Amino acid sequence: MSNRSTYLKLLSAVIVFGAWEIAGRIPVSYAFPTFLESMSALARMTFDGTLFAAYGETLKPLVIGVAISAILGIVLGLWIGLSSVFDWMFSPIFIVMQAAPLAALIPILVMAYGIGLTSKVFVVCIMAMPVIVLNTSSAVRNTPESIKEMGRSFLASDRAVILKIILPSASPIIFSGLRLGVSAGFIGAILSELKITPTGVGDIITFSRSIADYPSMYAAIFSIILLAVVFLNLLEKLENTLFEGNNRGYASD
Repeated sequence: MSNRSTYLKLLSAVIVFGAWEIAGRIPVSYAFPTFLESMSALARMTFDGTLFAAYGETLKPLVIGVAISAILGIVLGLWIGLSSVFDWMFSPIFIVMQAAPLAALIPILVMAYGIGLTSKVFVVCIMAMPVIVLNTSSAVRNTPESIKEMGRSFLASDRAVILKIILPSASPIIFSGLRLGVSAGFIGAILSELKITPTGVGDIITFSRSIADYPSMYAAIFSIILLAVVFLNLLEKLENTLFEGNNRGYASD
């Protein structure tokens, strides 16, 4: 199954990059470079250190924001999922946070916290935390009652029921929420750099666009996507390691 998954991912990448190259050669727009031109710009920025310096700035709010969102999001999600009172009190807050247009909130954050690291961390948290909280609470709430009752019939404590029954049962959806949260965190980090202060990778995108260096702009965007994919795959491997029994295969395998 792992070989099949790898082959399908490689095939998907070949199709996407091939379509990108063809679209750039037609071209669909003067501002749309080919895949090879973008990769050449990516290699140049990597070897001259520009990309590493940019990610040194971008990863600060991203790592801090995602870490805060993951820890608080899972804790709050468990809390909300285990208590109907807290569900009624706090779920609407995170639903509104998820639905609210982030671009409209950024000026408020800048007024409150300035244009430094704090505002950018808040943007990442606003993007990442709601999806983590809502997925975790939903997973906990939908744990089969019969399994929990079976644990209690064997005199399991509330703590044991949570740690040994609810969390393993809810882990697939919790990790799905984490993956979605990490993806949203990447969006928040770049959006904060584009809307608050042009630093890091956001600065490369803004500057490259201003001087019509479109291969560098697309290369910076591609590097963000690539890093996000690496993070998501690491989370998937962590889930498979921690909860091996929850792995699912293809129906045709």
